[in-house]
Amino acid sequence: MKMRPVIKNKNINRGAAILSLIFAVLFFIVFARFFYIQATGEVHGEALVERAEKMYSRTKTLEAYRGKILDRNGEAIAEDTSSYKLIAILDKKLKGEHVVNPEETAEKLAPLIGMKEEEVERILKKDAKQVEFGANGRDISQTLKQKIDDLKLQGITFIRDKKRFYPNGTFASHLIGYAQKDIDTGETIGMFGIEKSLEKYLQEKDGYLRYESDQKGWKLPNGKEEIVAPKNGDNVYLTIDQKIQTFLEDSMNEVAKQYKPEKVIAVVADPKTGQILAMGQRPSFDPNKRNINYYYNDVVSYPFEPGSTMKIFTLAAAIEEGVYNGNAFFSSGSYMASKRAPLIKDHNKSGWGSISFNEGVQRSSNVAFSIIGKELLGTDRLYEYFSKFGFDKKTGIDLPNEAKTVLNSNTEFDKVISAFGQATAVTPIQQIQAATAIANGGKMMKPYVIDKIVDIDKEKIVEQHKPEVAGQPISKKTSEKVLDILETVVSGEHGTGKPFQIEGYDVAGKTGTAQIADGPNGYLRGNDNHVFSFLGMAPKEDPQLIVYVGIQQPKLNGQAGSTPVSMIFNTVMKNSLQYLQIKPTEKDKKANKVETGETLPLLREKTLKEASEIVKEKNFNIVVLGDGDKIIDQFPEAKTSIIANEKVLIQTSEKVKMPDIIGWSKRDVMKLANLLELELESNGHGFVTKQTIKKGSVIKKGDKLVIQLKDQLPKEKEEDEKEEQEQQAEEN
Repeated sequence: MKMRPVIKNKNINRGAAILSLIFAVLFFIVFARFFYIQATGEVHGEALVERAEKMYSRTKTLEAYRGKILDRNGEAIAEDTSSYKLIAILDKKLKGEHVVNPEETAEKLAPLIGMKEEEVERILKKDAKQVEFGANGRDISQTLKQKIDDLKLQGITFIRDKKRFYPNGTFASHLIGYAQKDIDTGETIGMFGIEKSLEKYLQEKDGYLRYESDQKGWKLPNGKEEIVAPKNGDNVYLTIDQKIQTFLEDSMNEVAKQYKPEKVIAVVADPKTGQILAMGQRPSFDPNKRNINYYYNDVVSYPFEPGSTMKIFTLAAAIEEGVYNGNAFFSSGSYMASKRAPLIKDHNKSGWGSISFNEGVQRSSNVAFSIIGKELLGTDRLYEYFSKFGFDKKTGIDLPNEAKTVLNSNTEFDKVISAFGQATAVTPIQQIQAATAIANGGKMMKPYVIDKIVDIDKEKIVEQHKPEVAGQPISKKTSEKVLDILETVVSGEHGTGKPFQIEGYDVAGKTGTAQIADGPNGYLRGNDNHVFSFLGMAPKEDPQLIVYVGIQQPKLNGQAGSTPVSMIFNTVMKNSLQYLQIKPTEKDKKANKVETGETLPLLREKTLKEASEIVKEKNFNIVVLGDGDKIIDQFPEAKTSIIANEKVLIQTSEKVKMPDIIGWSKRDVMKLANLLELELESNGHGFVTKQTIKKGSVIKKGDKLVIQLKDQLPKEKEEDEKEEQEQQAEEN
């Protein structure tokens, strides 16, 4: 009877020992786990700190902007602007907010975003809470957004975004290039032109704000906060002048439309500095649409036989060496450089008999320049001067993909014909650089397009380009003599450059009619199969501008090749000289008084009546905006040089109604947008045919104005505009 308690006690003790052992093992495991977590900071491979940050930390992106590309006066050529991204909500839990009828939605939406109906329907039937529409759903404009909103499609909405915008459309496009968003990263990346070559300066980097929050996302009062400021891209200022570039674009459009050439290449430069003021070509493209199929900037990347414009530099070399006598005579018509070489002929085949070398320059005689190159200079010395003028190397302009040139010296015949622009292949930019020596007292200036690059965050100039002398191939005296002779090419009785005369200004220059190589077959035949060109400087007494125009294979229909070239050269040179307030030649000042640019007076704070009296004798086209009696603002600003019939906008009240801008040029619409602070988007080029803000609507600051442009002003609108101007003139 006394043994049972002993057995019982033993069982209890054994059980207690086992339990103690179990608890000890568990404690050890827990302690070991705690120690492991404490040491590594991880649970199941996940860092606890990171998990805590995810639960109690919020990050907000601080958006940065890609650097702007601006002209020399700070006018935007490329900039970031607001756009929208299209999305569809498919989450059925969001009742009343999700897409309920994919088929009907796809049918209405597809035509507006340029997608097939079945493709949109497939996207809308995805097993997802929210979907996007790829490239077709990005960069949605305000106009398109409004059209989609008007459909009132349930579940279709937008996220505010930004896009790269080119306010001038087709405008120095092969120079500027374009940037677009990467599909995977969403980053805007330069793909071509300056947008690509200066990517490291233009590229932006978003910043962020990181803060501690509660589970609902509310910021904790005393929580940690981390701010990394956004890095905006640097602004790039070009030497391009928006107004001169517009003169060039408009004139090229007209020639391209009328003569349908294979190519048009044109450059405007300041010979004193080497700055490029305008640069363009046709065919071209609108960087907003990226409708591009040719990726070369022909001004720097297209070497070709220049033809007779090369005679300028052969002439300069002969004068510099003292071997040129303009009054000496030679027999024109044909010339044999060597016994086995082909006969060199003048362009009229038979020549003009015995004429002076000065007349030979005027008539653009190949024979005259063959004699100068071979007999007077000698071809070796001629090639030395070609080297001095920079034709044997790249200019080093601050643009990508500058092409190498070819100075063919395989035979003596090649050297001789290079004196008048054959057997050599040079780029337009090389001709511009060489011409600066003629126009700038013998000093040859290196061409450049980038003026400065500015870090806008630090307000600091990162890079500054300045005028650089590339050499001095000739003396000032020689340059003056060359200009005198080249002026007779334009004004002289026998000059081939007569179509390039500009009233009020003496022009010095040289025409070119270059044959187009046809591989082993020699050269293309036919009147149209040439590159017609003109390299001109004005005013001759002290050239302020150099303009080169080259047109390849225009459809002339029996007209002279100089006709389309002069349409561009004369328009651009004359308007640019007037815009820059370059005084006309002394002898023609009086006759040219009406044609030259006027300086706009200060009209602000004056009454309409006072303004009318001020401009009564000036040929201005005033557009009144508002219904007040006193002028509160004007555009262009006072002291701006404007040309005849240019629109001057004056604002007379804060409340302004939208005018009828059908028939306006893009330049004039840009003035309106600038004055009234509108966001402008344009499509096409030429004159306005459609406007999104209706005539008579009250305009608000920041309103989006979209215009459609076409090459030709409708005849009835042109007549209405003329009648309106006459009526306004009578009222004033």
